[in-house]
Amino acid sequence: MLNWAAEEFSSVSLDDKRLNDRLIKVAEQLAAKPTASIPGACGGWGDTAAAYRMLDNERCDWREIIEAHGRSATQRMSGHGVVLCLNDTTELDFNGQTIQGLGPLSYEAQRGMYLHPTYAVSVDREPLGVLDAWMWAREPRDEHGQRGGLCESTRWIESYERLAERASDLAQTRLVQVGDRESDILALMQRAQALGWPVDLLVRSQHNRRLPEGALMWDEVQSQEPLGTIAFTMGARAGRSSRAVRQELRVKRVSVDQGVNGSIMMTCLMASEIGALAGEKPVCWRLLTNRAATTLEQVRELIEWYRARWEIEMFFHVLKTGCRVEALQLASLPKIERALALFMVVSWRIGRLIPFRVQ
Repeated sequence: MLNWAAEEFSSVSLDDKRLNDRLIKVAEQLAAKPTASIPGACGGWGDTAAAYRMLDNERCDWREIIEAHGRSATQRMSGHGVVLCLNDTTELDFNGQTIQGLGPLSYEAQRGMYLHPTYAVSVDREPLGVLDAWMWAREPRDEHGQRGGLCESTRWIESYERLAERASDLAQTRLVQVGDRESDILALMQRAQALGWPVDLLVRSQHNRRLPEGALMWDEVQSQEPLGTIAFTMGARAGRSSRAVRQELRVKRVSVDQGVNGSIMMTCLMASEIGALAGEKPVCWRLLTNRAATTLEQVRELIEWYRARWEIEMFFHVLKTGCRVEALQLASLPKIERALALFMVVSWRIGRLIPFRVQ
């Protein structure tokens, strides 16, 4: 019987069978001891040296590592009617390490890189896999305070385009791209509409857009009669205990203005906490989606899908804390990228082994 890594990477093609075999072995070793360093996970000097040679080998393309895993993920996705494709960006802080190719982070003096994956889960939050990822280091600001390089918001649009390509192989599965406030981008909605909405969008609204009739979108939704309520337990976060939450739900179909390009029809729903305890900040979510939602059941379903976005935060937690990727001792950005591709698959594997949880 194949071990999990051999099965997961059964389609990998690194142009050398020995390299394919080494990838599978290193993945298995890292998953067995995710908190250990690479030497600690590999055990003997021979396996450690072979792992470092693999990470130094240009034929070990990190994109092929993710794509091979993504092909296995697609097979798992085909067994579900709806799959939630969670997007987010995280910082990886390598400050103080001598790694060539790093760039500034939120603070210009910090050194590190950014990671933006698409993490697929079922509506029941079963981790299905990492479908793609973007990794980059920012360019420093020039003397005018400007930063060169590709606009980072493009990653959200590119993620949607890759999902649209995958949707053609999943005719019986509805894909939903789910994102937080950073994904509230008009260009993303425009691209999705231009492609014919092969993938649904569900994003947290950041901009209180003005509607064609002149009213503000959030005000229009707030003026609607409540459809009903939803109740759930908000899981514990850093510095905050878990607590019961009850939200009142409102919804309205709105026309998002594109200027000279007309408008895009979207559904805006608002979930506002009622009865929050003194000292607790009420939980209020404003969401935008292309999906029509007119009934209480449909709106509750969308809220539950958005709540599943927490799974990508758990994925990042496993990657950084469980696998300790920010402690990697590698000399250059390409080596870090290859290691991160492996550790993303390991983090998914760990997520599948964690007992079911709801936040």
